[in-house]
Amino acid sequence: MTRIYVAGHRGMVGSAILRKLAARQQAGAALTLITRTHRELDLTNQAAVRDFMQAERPDTVILAAAKVGGIHANNTYPADFIYENLMIECNVIHQAFAAGVRHLLQLGSSCIYPRAVAQPMREEALLTGVLEPTNEPYAIAKIAGIKLCESYNRQHGTDYRSVMPTNLYGPGDNFHPENSHVLPALIRRFHEAARAGAESVTIWGTGQPRREFLHVEDMAEASLFVLDLPQSDYAANTDPMLSHINVGSGADISILELAQMVAEITGFQGQIKTDPTKPDGTMRKLMDVSRLAAMGWQAKIGLRAGVEDAYRWYLAHADTARA
Repeated sequence: MTRIYVAGHRGMVGSAILRKLAARQQAGAALTLITRTHRELDLTNQAAVRDFMQAERPDTVILAAAKVGGIHANNTYPADFIYENLMIECNVIHQAFAAGVRHLLQLGSSCIYPRAVAQPMREEALLTGVLEPTNEPYAIAKIAGIKLCESYNRQHGTDYRSVMPTNLYGPGDNFHPENSHVLPALIRRFHEAARAGAESVTIWGTGQPRREFLHVEDMAEASLFVLDLPQSDYAANTDPMLSHINVGSGADISILELAQMVAEITGFQGQIKTDPTKPDGTMRKLMDVSRLAAMGWQAKIGLRAGVEDAYRWYLAHADTARA
């Protein structure tokens, strides 16, 4: 019986991974799934995490827990983002090792790459330039997570892996009007504007930056695909000090084009305006996913179908989605 601890199981990605593991369990796989809510276990508390790991002794850990947010949240709470994410990673990864966990998968973010980097972004671009200032604290924490996994592998012979997703969206997303990422924020704003009969919606920035998006169900599939790879296959496609793997769709879209798509899906018929006084962030962020493709995985859910699915979820969970 394999004991798997999913850290962050109530988050968008963690819950999607948990659903897929539960489906395997129901299909007869010998799995015991371990979860804890934030109230039950504060991952920034070293002693609490130590006691939990020693008591539960999981065989595998999936670290999907993180403090996340969009440009506004990252700019407003930089200390929270770097502190909480560093503590979560340090506590979970070290205490997993101390409890004898040999297999761990850590989820990061595409913001680990420099602001001015060749597109699409290859794994080799890590630590080759200055980070995007608007989310530098979060990015540094995520880079530290990669290096923690690599360092434990090199020193202790563990099998700790890292996957770096592009912008994720889908069921379970955060639709907060100020602290959410761009796609759920657009879904909520255009939905509310459509229902109110608003004449226009103004989006942050020029609308020209291009972003890549991946449905969370695809991310969950990719995560388990990487986790399941034999160690020899993983090692053959990575390097001990460059071991992370990009996960994305391989295609991007401008923010204005995305806003137009969301407007169509939500039924908004007014004017879309831009606000160049607000920050654009990095002008383009597209992942090079050739490493993962060579291993045998690629995204399956197209962007429009994925956004329609996310909107259906938002409509069905309006009370909690509007938190």
